[in-house]
Amino acid sequence: MPHLPNPRIENPDVIVIGTGAAGGVVMKELATRGLKVVALEMGPWLKTRDYVQDELKCHHLRGLIKYDQPNTYRQMADEDAAPMYSINMQANVGGSTIHYTGISWRFHESDFKERSSFGAVEGADVRDWPLDYWDLEPYYEKAEYEIGVSGLAGANPFDSPRRRAYPMPPVTRKASGAISDDAAKKLGWHSYPTPMAILTENYDGRAKCMDCGFCEGYGCTMEAKSSTLVNMVPKAMKSGNCELRSNACVREITVDENGLANGVIYLDEKLNEVKLSSRVVVLCGNGVMSPRLLQMSQSPAFPDGLANRSGRVGKHLMFNYYQVVRAFFDKDLNEYQGVMDTRVIQDFYEPNPDKYGFYGGGVLEPRGDGSTINFSRMNVPRVLSWGPKRKKWIMDNWNKNMMVVTSMESLSQERNVLDLDPNVKDKWGLAVPRVTYDVHPNEHKLGDFFRDRAKELLETAGARQVLSGRNSVPRGDAHLMGTCRMGDDPETSVLNKFNQAHNVKNLFVVDGSCFVTSGKSNPTLTIQALAFRASDYIIEEMKKGTIG
Repeated sequence: MPHLPNPRIENPDVIVIGTGAAGGVVMKELATRGLKVVALEMGPWLKTRDYVQDELKCHHLRGLIKYDQPNTYRQMADEDAAPMYSINMQANVGGSTIHYTGISWRFHESDFKERSSFGAVEGADVRDWPLDYWDLEPYYEKAEYEIGVSGLAGANPFDSPRRRAYPMPPVTRKASGAISDDAAKKLGWHSYPTPMAILTENYDGRAKCMDCGFCEGYGCTMEAKSSTLVNMVPKAMKSGNCELRSNACVREITVDENGLANGVIYLDEKLNEVKLSSRVVVLCGNGVMSPRLLQMSQSPAFPDGLANRSGRVGKHLMFNYYQVVRAFFDKDLNEYQGVMDTRVIQDFYEPNPDKYGFYGGGVLEPRGDGSTINFSRMNVPRVLSWGPKRKKWIMDNWNKNMMVVTSMESLSQERNVLDLDPNVKDKWGLAVPRVTYDVHPNEHKLGDFFRDRAKELLETAGARQVLSGRNSVPRGDAHLMGTCRMGDDPETSVLNKFNQAHNVKNLFVVDGSCFVTSGKSNPTLTIQALAFRASDYIIEEMKKGTIG
């Protein structure tokens, strides 16, 4: 990545907090269309050269830039919360798009209209989104082309309708993909190429993937993985209208006497307090850090936290429920090569309570395990956890294993909450996020069903051994959703359909926190489509003078 200009901007039109999947899009869109932007990032601004094809070095590097402050967790509100590191997010320019798998599929039409399509669920708060798939479809297309997504339109009979093909052909099929294709055909299922934010052709000044295998958990040395570090941030900076301040931890969004957002207070890397004013604030933290900051931003106008007159900020936390089923084969699979995920099965995506006896659906993702470090830590029945026999088992089985990740819907529940822990502080002296989370009984039914389908696929493929665990309650995840959900009613939601806060018209929250339903897996492309849409709205409203 060439050296990028970083002009000093003291009086920005817009402050963007966070530079990940959404923040990178917003800063690029606003800056390239003429607005003065200051983007604030909690973590460092690393360059492509800082990521190397060395598993051990990358593993240590990720440990340094992973959000390294404990959150706390409890399953029920009447329990004491215990410190843990369950929130999977990255604190660096580009956010978790640096290290994500790159899976980039669209939500289905039904994801936006679950309540009206399938009815209510006892014990859950299932609602329709205030927008539908076709409101977002042009922005899905824009995201695929601006970001760089590879796929094969029409290959999946269950896929969302689209007006345009993918900009590039799909990634190369690996052994896990071939195994999935053959077994799915025998079962009457459909295994199709996974849409990936990984380049299969030279695109937008970046080189295509060389199938090195350093994808999930690693920064791409070729810039073939479409992180915002390489596809959005450079364009924002080259516009001359954007300043990026890294190692900047925002502790408060400030408001004026009218209750409008007028800037932020942040701590720089030397822990100096810095105040910055703007006409508009766009919060792109994620589904945990965004509600946390709103809750920390208390004032006489918002004693319970900024934009929280509904009392809904932090409620309805959702993670995609998932399980991993692992299999061992008699021959080498070489799954360490190439893109991790090349095939997906969506035959059981759509909710069908009458047929299956549970609400919601999910996907099956056959893939390899790209990390020898993670594999070496795996617990296997009747296999020693240490010593020469353990080492021999690792060497004999490492190249013969693959997984099926089952990713499913999580139901929105008011009792699943993200709030501020009153007893635990982070390195900046700020209250850490406290997760209160329990699954709905429906999710255990989903888990049983999809675990059985994954085992069925692998057994049909001829695996010599299949290992699967029990259903559990997730204590955290990388898919952080629902905590500032959008809706038409200010009494039951935080944001409108353009990600604008109901109670603070010049404040926008653009990330997974706005989700009304979780979808079945991998929310990143939907987050980015919403970011493109919100950016259009912000620009239009600022031109009209209705905000800012």
